[in-house]
Amino acid sequence: MGDILAMAKEVLKIEADAIRSVSCRVGDAFIRAVNLMMDCSGRVVVVGMGKSGIIGKKIAATLSSTGTPAFFLHPAEAIHGDLGMVTKGDVALLLSNSGQTRELLELIPFFKRFDVRIILFTGNLESPLARESDVVIDIGVEREACPLGLAPTASTTVMLAMGDALASVLLQEKGFKAEDFAIYHPGGRLGRRLLLRVSDLMHKGRELPLVIKGTTLKDVILEMTAKGLGAAVVVDDSGKILGIFTDGDLRRLVEKNTDGVMSVVIDEVMNPSPKVITGDRLAVEALRMMENFEITVLPVVDGEMPIGMVHFHDILKAG
Repeated sequence: MGDILAMAKEVLKIEADAIRSVSCRVGDAFIRAVNLMMDCSGRVVVVGMGKSGIIGKKIAATLSSTGTPAFFLHPAEAIHGDLGMVTKGDVALLLSNSGQTRELLELIPFFKRFDVRIILFTGNLESPLARESDVVIDIGVEREACPLGLAPTASTTVMLAMGDALASVLLQEKGFKAEDFAIYHPGGRLGRRLLLRVSDLMHKGRELPLVIKGTTLKDVILEMTAKGLGAAVVVDDSGKILGIFTDGDLRRLVEKNTDGVMSVVIDEVMNPSPKVITGDRLAVEALRMMENFEITVLPVVDGEMPIGMVHFHDILKAG
């Protein structure tokens, strides 16, 4: 057991040391790569073979989701027709630790012909690919974490980390925000949190429980029951919001007095200072308001006019 844990720790140490070593060598070449991608009028074409290709798919996905359009191009498929995806204005990001990958070298003439600028991640700065590239970023490692020194381990870890560094810097340079990130992730939790608005969830029209001032409590309860939101918005004759009456208000009222309560006019028992929200606010903001004020519904207003109501359960159901 001790040998197993010792080996695991050694692998992690080698890979961590490799990243630290490469981080000390990041310099002007990285800046030139960022500038090339910032000026790119097309997309970033990420190309790698074998394990580098697997890393390339992740780098392309990270770039795309952080505001830099990118796609992965398999070099073997590229020379059999997929080069049609590459256009003038694109930038190629080649991944090859050895700098001698034959499948990548075969693509160089095509990239040159279409004036596609080339960025290379490699551990061999004197390699054929390095000589053909516009920008060469050093990802060389002293040794692989593999006990045999053969399987790409530390080198692919560094390659992945350098891709993350590139994507993260581009994200910052482009002023990419969390809201932008959410646009590319509409199905995820972050997307829902940053994109879903109150207007997307609110009950409106005939679903909105609405009563006019002077309505008896009995009729208010009928309206609340019919709409099923546990509250009713009270408005004046012109439709402007005056207050709100909730299930909680009803319980407290009944606890205090049961005699003739049904004939009470709503103006006398409503909450004249309701918490409200506008339809353009994020649903997560409505949720925070409900939690802060310990309420379950919020009237949605446009100025002084109620246009809907959002319920705590609506937000939870939306995820």
